[in-house]
Amino acid sequence: MPLALIGLDADDTLWHNETYFRLTHQRFADLLAPFADPDDIEARLLAVEERNLRIYGYGAKGFTLSMLETALEISHGQVSSAILAEVLEAGRAMLSQPVEPLPGVGQALSRLAERAKLVLITKGDLFHQESKLAASGLGDFFSGVEIVSNKSPEVYARVFRRHGAEPAAALMAGNSVRSDILPPLDCGSYAALIPYHLIWAHEAAAAPHDHPRFRQLDSLDALPAWIDSLDS
Repeated sequence: MPLALIGLDADDTLWHNETYFRLTHQRFADLLAPFADPDDIEARLLAVEERNLRIYGYGAKGFTLSMLETALEISHGQVSSAILAEVLEAGRAMLSQPVEPLPGVGQALSRLAERAKLVLITKGDLFHQESKLAASGLGDFFSGVEIVSNKSPEVYARVFRRHGAEPAAALMAGNSVRSDILPPLDCGSYAALIPYHLIWAHEAAAAPHDHPRFRQLDSLDALPAWIDSLDS
């Protein structure tokens, strides 16, 4: 069955994102250094983030709230208002970072759009993700944009059908095995992993290399050739 729809993740698939999170992690560890060592701070922050995902969802705003909560927990409420203000400013800075598309993404999207309908499927804060797409200059390539709270097999199947494709005629590409690869495969779609050099621990998982509908590629620019091989 020829592909009718190609779903694409946004952060760290089309543009840089985790790099800014890592820089903010380091700034946060420096601010909390009087209360704990860096490894403990990182572990506590990850635990708070994961605990808060069902409340705040994904994105920089929820991450900022988790940093503030972690600071209060680690310091047992002794952290100064000045440090909390700097944590808040670090989160605000993430929301205003420039959107830098990854090398070759524009050309790859142009080629992919010749093969099937393109739909952006991403998690995160609605306003922030819409703002990043607008700033990226890539919006015209997409026939639809879906900003979801969770990426599950059911969500993918519903999104694909809403845009006119059965899961078996859809493909999802992204950098997260946990979010962009395993759920689409579970709903009967194809999936392409485009690794980014950094990955949030919450999104880490083993790639299903022996799955017949999965392929790991070096870059988004290699995706059209794999799609052509599927169609043939």
